[in-house]
Amino acid sequence: MGKLDNKVAIVTGAGRGIGAAIAAKLAAEGAVVAVTDIDEAAATANAEELGNGAIGIRADVADRDSVNAMVDQVVARFGRVDVLVNNAGWDKAEPFVDSDPATWDRIIQINLYGQLNTCHKVLPIMAERGYGRVVNIGSDSGRVGSSGEAVYAAAKGGVIAFTKTIARELARAGVTANCVSPGPTDTALFASIGGEKLREALTRAIPLKRLGQPSDLANAVAFLVSDEASFITGQTVSVSGGLTMS
Repeated sequence: MGKLDNKVAIVTGAGRGIGAAIAAKLAAEGAVVAVTDIDEAAATANAEELGNGAIGIRADVADRDSVNAMVDQVVARFGRVDVLVNNAGWDKAEPFVDSDPATWDRIIQINLYGQLNTCHKVLPIMAERGYGRVVNIGSDSGRVGSSGEAVYAAAKGGVIAFTKTIARELARAGVTANCVSPGPTDTALFASIGGEKLREALTRAIPLKRLGQPSDLANAVAFLVSDEASFITGQTVSVSGGLTMS
């Protein structure tokens, strides 16, 4: 038996990278996963690969109507939402003084408003049933800052504060909310931004001497949404190999 047997989970941004790893881990633990992504083809392909009743749905987290339609589809199909993992995110690395306000808007819409949109729709569903597990993917940039990621760090700092607040507000309804903050993680996105020089520098700086793998994040998320973590709420866990200890 899996730790998440018969649980219905939504994972956003699950078309690739960390989100795909989270969806795969939850499915392996027995959950029925709604794999959502702005790339519908990627979401559908991942859902078919997962099996166990998984479905792929296009959802743009920055668009409230898109989010509402996605959640309505999940509830119509499965009757409830037990687990919500807010993984969808986006960034453009550049010095703040060189950045464009249009880029700020996109970063904040996806990384902060995206999580507000999903939680605003899903939390009442969880509260009505008296059960729910929410994990918001933050970032260590939101805890300690990160050069070239000023607005992203601001959005992720907001995610961390938001997570603590909904944890307080929903505790009596049987809903927990926690934040997982990745450090440098070996994904295609990291490779496209960083290059080999940054990879080598970070590997030297990380006490455990390697980049994170998507599975490292997935394992942390799977624990926090399981009943083993039923007395943990409002917490932020960095999965960074010790790079940040805040």
